[in-house]
Amino acid sequence: MTAVLPAEWAPQRAIQLTWPRPDGDFAKSFAAVDATFTALAVAITRYEPLIVACGPDIDGLRAQLLAAGAQAERLSLVAAPANDVWARDHGPITVFRDGAPVHLDFVFNGWGGKFDASLDNQVTQALDAQGVWPAPVEALDFVLEGGGIESDGLGTLLTTERCLLAPTRNPQFDKAQIETKLKQWFGLDRVLWLTHGDLIGDDTDGHIDTIARFCDARTIAYQACDDANDPHYEDLLAMEVELKALRTADGEPYKLVALPLPHAIHDEDGKRLPAGYPNFLILNGAVLVPTYGDAINDPIALGRLQPCFPDRDVIGIDCRALIEQYGSLHCVTMQIPSAP
Repeated sequence: MTAVLPAEWAPQRAIQLTWPRPDGDFAKSFAAVDATFTALAVAITRYEPLIVACGPDIDGLRAQLLAAGAQAERLSLVAAPANDVWARDHGPITVFRDGAPVHLDFVFNGWGGKFDASLDNQVTQALDAQGVWPAPVEALDFVLEGGGIESDGLGTLLTTERCLLAPTRNPQFDKAQIETKLKQWFGLDRVLWLTHGDLIGDDTDGHIDTIARFCDARTIAYQACDDANDPHYEDLLAMEVELKALRTADGEPYKLVALPLPHAIHDEDGKRLPAGYPNFLILNGAVLVPTYGDAINDPIALGRLQPCFPDRDVIGIDCRALIEQYGSLHCVTMQIPSAP
């Protein structure tokens, strides 16, 4: 059977969120992150349906979201216990086999065992048991997070060696074996590997969705750094050189869109947080872009992304609350495509 891993800009049936727990990792800043998720939910339901995996108080959360302006007919809330909020990494990765959707449920092990993810790893199956998914769920005994892969929808996958080859993921397989598996599962012709690109404070071992994203099959937006005094400078410059050397399937260089690096954000202990603009989410009619209260760089990032998506609204979502736990907007969402 021929498999296709759709690009994110392909038509979507819904977006999945996993709502934060008041007693979870965001406990100290729950009000702020709850407000961020609410703003995100309202924005998503302007454009398409939203599936929310949440705690047992479904009625209370529904009332909260409706009061904030979420569209009731596009809102589906389902109780499913979870450790944390990162739906990009514990949600299903949907492929189409001969045109029919299949939801692939990979193993999520907390980014190589850094955190307990035992409940997160069961969310996709828990939602399936309640009839949420419109297609079969297929469990695969392989560690893979959605944030670690980028598809152009035409047979090319972009990823990073640091993440997919991390010894805490799938140490029984080498690079060639992993690439073979990716090609088989996702119907790929080729895999493009980056060896550089990392944001300080990132727990994921270099997820591609934090540093470089397809905007279309010929355009890549990436995290740049123009400040030679910033500790990111050399590594992000090396990544830029790698991106310039990449070619499309027909041998042409990619159009590259450099996104500014937000001004440094630190936690209460002084640790730098992995804020970046490539962590945007493409919806059916919009692109939601993380912003960080940066009066200079937020508008620049939005302005550079708008021409990449001329038929979509480009909307900033304040993600300062999310970045406190080392993730951002794309990390908390997973799209469920509706067509190849």
